[in-house]
Amino acid sequence: MTDTPEAPAAAPRPEIATLTFADIRAALVLGWRDFRAAPQFGLFFSAVYVLGGFLMVLLSAGHVTWVLATSLGFPLAAPFAAVGLYEVSRRLEQGRALDWYRVLGVVWDERKRQVPWMGAIIVFYFLFWTFFAHMLFALIMGVSEMRSTSLQAFLTPEGLTLIAVELAVGAVAAFVLFALTVVSLPLVLDKEVDFMTAMLLSFETVTRNLAVMLAWAAVIAAISLAGLLPAFLGLMVALPLLGHATWHMYRRALIHP
Repeated sequence: MTDTPEAPAAAPRPEIATLTFADIRAALVLGWRDFRAAPQFGLFFSAVYVLGGFLMVLLSAGHVTWVLATSLGFPLAAPFAAVGLYEVSRRLEQGRALDWYRVLGVVWDERKRQVPWMGAIIVFYFLFWTFFAHMLFALIMGVSEMRSTSLQAFLTPEGLTLIAVELAVGAVAAFVLFALTVVSLPLVLDKEVDFMTAMLLSFETVTRNLAVMLAWAAVIAAISLAGLLPAFLGLMVALPLLGHATWHMYRRALIHP
């Protein structure tokens, strides 16, 4: 009989800290510090994400099959890019060696842990929102408008209602996804925690620090929107800044025993 390796012991449940608005500024300052300390990693992972977005647009233009394929693949790959940035910040924090082999090795090894499950949940969430947005369009604008909708159609009372409803519902949906992942994604990299426990803990962290986390979500949205200019190139700086800063916000949000 051969001995089978034991599974890693589950990490004890961390305590949720009380965050202040000063933590947002500190996370951004430390995130910028990490980006400046190792810009090659930030630029690489953001380039993968930005070029992936461009490729998605090019492949999916006018082709329903490609729209579905790229829509499934893009959000599934996004957590792995984030993991790379978290790993860089973790190594800088711990004073460990920082080289391509080790960082990419950690990202590659995550395929066998909890990150793919979280990526799959993001995909299902994305598909549900796509279906829900189409349903709202059909209910408010009518099924016939789905085939050929002009800009003028959105300036009608029905069109303006659709925009307002989708903005409101979309904001709630985006915040729920933010609440489920803002702490859980760096947590499953850092500790041996299953993805469901991590996502529930993330949601609890957000609800206990609601005002600060709402502000943090607004900061992420503002920096991301600013990064869209010019021609999405600003994301080459915005994404690594936010990735590194998210790691430091996670380190402030949870107290590990």
